[in-house]
Formats: sequence, structure tokens, C-alpha cells
Amino acid sequence: MSISLREVNRQNYEAVCELEVTTEQEPYVACNMWSLVEAAYNDGHSCRAIYLAEQPVGFFMWVKETPELTSIWRFMVDKQHQQQGIGREGMALALAEIRQDAGIKQIEICYNPQNPVAKSFYSIFGFIEQGLDDEGEDKLALITL
Repeated sequence: MSISLREVNRQNYEAVCELEVTTEQEPYVACNMWSLVEAAYNDGHSCRAIYLAEQPVGFFMWVKETPELTSIWRFMVDKQHQQQGIGREGMALALAEIRQDAGIKQIEICYNPQNPVAKSFYSIFGFIEQGLDDEGEDKLALITL
């Protein structure tokens, strides 16, 4: 299985926008189209498509909040490609890319506390729950480098 991350660009943005999660996951995942618009009009946002060979099958967006902190804001794998290890490999690739920035000391991710798989999935990569985010709605988890 050949998994890679690629920039979202003119050639693949439509395919990225067409990716969907399951109906049960929809409350936990923002729309990819909205995420791309958000990234286009705000500094520090990086978007990547997760590819299986030559096919986009997932999406990431992360934001450099400060010189030392990057937040993963979006992460999804299309419903047709879940449960195949693609998300796990994609997350490993995304974290490796984020870590290439020598100034980064922390990577954070937030998720809905009702999401049944988030905590166990993210903990595999070293994310440690810190409690609720500033709004008191989502769980905040952190990797300290």
C-alpha cells in the first residue's frame, strides 16, 4: 500500500472536496471545501491530501499557531477507504512533516469528547489529553517534542 501526502492544488482540490466520511462521523468532521476556503484566506494553514497510490482518499489541515506550536485542525479519510490503515499511515506522515520545522515544540489536536475512537487513535502517536479546549467543548491532546 503506497500512502503519501501531497499539496492540495488545482489538479486535486475537487477530488478532495468530494471525499466523505460516514453519516455517523459527520458531526465530528468539518467539510473539506470549507477547510480549503478557510486555508486560502488565513495565514499559516497547510493542507494536504492523503493519497493511496494516485488517488486522493483523505485530507489534513494544520495551522502554525505560534513559532513553537502547530495545531492539526482537520483530518479525515474517505468512508470508502477507512479501516485499511490509511489514516494511521497518513497521521504518521503528517506528524513527520510537521516535525521538520525545527522550531516546533508542541503539536496539538482537538476532538469531540463523544467521538468513540479519537482518544485511543491519537494516543498511539503520543498525543496526551490535556482536558478541554479554551471553549470547553472539545478534548485537547498534545505531543511535546
